Amino acid sequence: VSDLRPSALPGSLDVSRSMFDLRSPPHRFMKRYDSVSSVPSSTSSRKDSQGSNRSLDTITLSGDERDFGRLNVKLCYVSSVEQIWITILHCKDLTWPSSCGENPRICVKGILTLPKPVHFKSSAKEGCDDIEFMETFVFAIKLQSLQAVRLVFKIQTQTPRKKTIGECSLALRELSSQESNHWLDISPPSK
Repeated sequence: VSDLRPSALPGSLDVSRSMFDLRSPPHRFMKRYDSVSSVPSSTSSRKDSQGSNRSLDTITLSGDERDFGRLNVKLCYVSSVEQIWITILHCKDLTWPSSCGENPRICVKGILTLPKPVHFKSSAKEGCDDIEFMETFVFAIKLQSLQAVRLVFKIQTQTPRKKTIGECSLALRELSSQESNHWLDISPPSK
């Protein structure tokens, strides 16, 4: 260990440079892992040299477990007029395929999975780390009908061509007149 420490000091600039590289758009999914989990995971791996924690790193960075971003929405049900209010607030840390370009136009398509589905779509915004939508959609639907369905969000690129790059969903069992705030993890689109 004492031999490794002196050699690590001159190379520490390389480490910080490589961490900076991880924050560039193609690897943005790794950013939160580095800033939140790197200290505990490196500490635990130092403590446990048998490798029992190695699988944690493998799982976190595997293809299905990568971070594709998060969507922030607010929901409210106004029972006096039987209306659901859906507000799309932010889309943070979104990753998209390099084939979509540097800053594609991004929109959020929402679907209430009723027997006759209700569709709505936000306006398209330029892709970045924090896409701010701040758009509210209001539908007159009975509460009993909503409590058995899901609210599905599809994150789509509009340019260069329309493509679904991620999705997330939310059950509506807990709807109430108290506005609720939700951060939904975006996952790759289902095949």
